[in-house]
Amino acid sequence: MHKSSKSIGENALSSFKPLNVLVRPNVAEAEKAVKEAVSQRKTLLVVGNCWVHYLGRAKSKLEPGERILIIKEDGSLLVHRSVGYEPVNWQPPGCIFNVQAKDALLEIRAVRRKPAESVKVFFDRIQMVSALSLQDSGEFSLYASEEDMQKAILCRPSLLEEGFKPISYEKRVQPGFVDIYGVDKDGKLVVVEIKRKKAGKEAAIQLAKYIDAVKSRADREVRGILAAPSIAKEVQRTLETLGLEFKPLDPKKCAETLRRSETAKLAEFFVEK
Repeated sequence: MHKSSKSIGENALSSFKPLNVLVRPNVAEAEKAVKEAVSQRKTLLVVGNCWVHYLGRAKSKLEPGERILIIKEDGSLLVHRSVGYEPVNWQPPGCIFNVQAKDALLEIRAVRRKPAESVKVFFDRIQMVSALSLQDSGEFSLYASEEDMQKAILCRPSLLEEGFKPISYEKRVQPGFVDIYGVDKDGKLVVVEIKRKKAGKEAAIQLAKYIDAVKSRADREVRGILAAPSIAKEVQRTLETLGLEFKPLDPKKCAETLRRSETAKLAEFFVEK
């Protein structure tokens, strides 16, 4: 049985101004609220039973289910299931939206011109429509672990140096495990030791042990690189004495590299679908 819509105004939730929520609206009410939110570039949430058709670089169809549709003020669209952190369908910022109520259905269409593609989301039962004007000027800081920094170099070897080609990682040698093992543009072997914070003298000594182990089996010149955001004052002299090198590696840049890589993989996943 359809229940009349209810509106929660600014007085109820004054921390989010202005805020409008429709609970169990009919299709006409939902159409009006969605159109207003999109035209005013508000953040929009629609919860209900929906299905999705995608047409563009590929073609996909999502069968009916209860989901959350999010349209952000930058024109991006995401359809989320009740589980998982990744959207099951999505469109990047810059979409043009068309909203219409037809045959007891609410149709929300997001279109991009370059490349030409569209997503149509159909709702036959709507539990909630919420339009919000959000203020967010907080700076986002990215932090990477040593494992993340390792993954970033494997994903984009030029973070270490141009022409570097990884061969393996966590390579076992007698003193322990080499973070990354590869070759440079001149064909020399390269042993890389990664530190997330300022590297001390012990990191240089650890790298030297790895180099000695690799040299005992190698048939060519071996370079040792200590990759870290920075090194302690006394470490540069130690590196020079041991014939090793230092390469600055920014954890934030590594985190950004991984994030772009994951975004690209996500885009490829939906194109394949």
